[in-house]
Amino acid sequence: MSVTTRKPPAEKSAKDDSQLRQKEMIARHYSRLARAPETGEKNVYTFVPGNLTELLRSFDLLPVLPEINALQSGMRGKSGDYIALAEKLGHSEDVCTYVKCDIGMLKSGNVGPTGERLPKPDLLLLSYTGCFTFMKWFELLKQEYDCPVVMLHVPYQADGRITESMRTYVSTQIRKKLIPALEQVSGRKYDEDRLKECLQRSAQAEEDLVWVLQSAKNRPSPIDAWFGAVYYVGPIFSAFRGTEEAVEYYRALRAEIAERVAQKLGPVTPDGLLTEEKYRLVVEGPPNWTSFREFWRMFAEEGAVVVASTYTKVGGTYDFGFRHDADRPIETMAEYCMGCYTNLDLQTRVGILERYVKEYAADGLLVNSVKSCNSFSAGQLAMLREVESRTGRPAGFIESDLVDPRYFSAANIKNRLESFLQMIAQKRGGPA
Repeated sequence: MSVTTRKPPAEKSAKDDSQLRQKEMIARHYSRLARAPETGEKNVYTFVPGNLTELLRSFDLLPVLPEINALQSGMRGKSGDYIALAEKLGHSEDVCTYVKCDIGMLKSGNVGPTGERLPKPDLLLLSYTGCFTFMKWFELLKQEYDCPVVMLHVPYQADGRITESMRTYVSTQIRKKLIPALEQVSGRKYDEDRLKECLQRSAQAEEDLVWVLQSAKNRPSPIDAWFGAVYYVGPIFSAFRGTEEAVEYYRALRAEIAERVAQKLGPVTPDGLLTEEKYRLVVEGPPNWTSFREFWRMFAEEGAVVVASTYTKVGGTYDFGFRHDADRPIETMAEYCMGCYTNLDLQTRVGILERYVKEYAADGLLVNSVKSCNSFSAGQLAMLREVESRTGRPAGFIESDLVDPRYFSAANIKNRLESFLQMIAQKRGGPA
């Protein structure tokens, strides 16, 4: 997802060019949203998994993603206060911390990461993809905002495949329910040619993103496919898919990483270039945002590089072949909605992890179990054991949370990580 950070002046950290570019893109988008009440531009609140950004953009509607707002608040050190406010208002400690952070932010003025107030939604668009919490979240937002709501019901891939009836079911909702709502909100008629242009641009960007993610098969890996890649997927998972900006960003990103591959360089970490790759890991689950760079440093200091991760597929599993198809505009959007990682059954997820461990020559699998995210954490221990059995590679388990700083224990995570890496070293027969 998209990340911008605001840090105390005394703290220094390295960023590569692509991280800086995406930060500038996201900042411009938030500033544009802040000006929307004056410019008259309309916006749609929606979610990352299964978002229909190309369709929104074809109506000149601006996307707003509450998950992104929440993780940005975590990165900026504001989520703790927002969560405390939401709990004071009656929301349980067990509720997804993204939800509580978003509610607390709303009640505190709805100020976004650039310090500017976000506009009220002109439409709430829920594409349900593997997360029941999303529905309850939008019920809460509906209580706060006087605006229409559209729910696009997306079938769960219980046996790991999309059937024709599932495709037809979602496509029909897009045609008969969603498009008329977007026409009414935007005051524009549906323009399929314009949508096709957006989808063509998406496919271009997706192609370059997949090349970048698969560059981690190199030794050394030129990227970190979890910490670093959350910057890389930011534009395509949030507000920019289908735009020329996204095409240009991923073209430049690919060139940047290609140069790193040619020079046999490792990834850029918070403290600069990683000069020695000691461990190659696959990671299951989202990262923690409240201590993101401290978390990353724990890995970098050990020479541990994440070469593949499932979190960077929550907004699309492009590396398994999916591309938006402009020749089938409605159907391809329906397939996209159903194909996001958290909408896949556990056996399919196990297969993805097994494939990553083998294809990326990983030394092991690490699960970061997030306390308040059932979409990811449900079944993770069973998945861990199955992947360990299938691959013969060690598996480790750490725990944190998305944006609640109370559930990030640096000492505990560091101890578990070090123990896991020692186990890998011993299995390889080398020094711990």
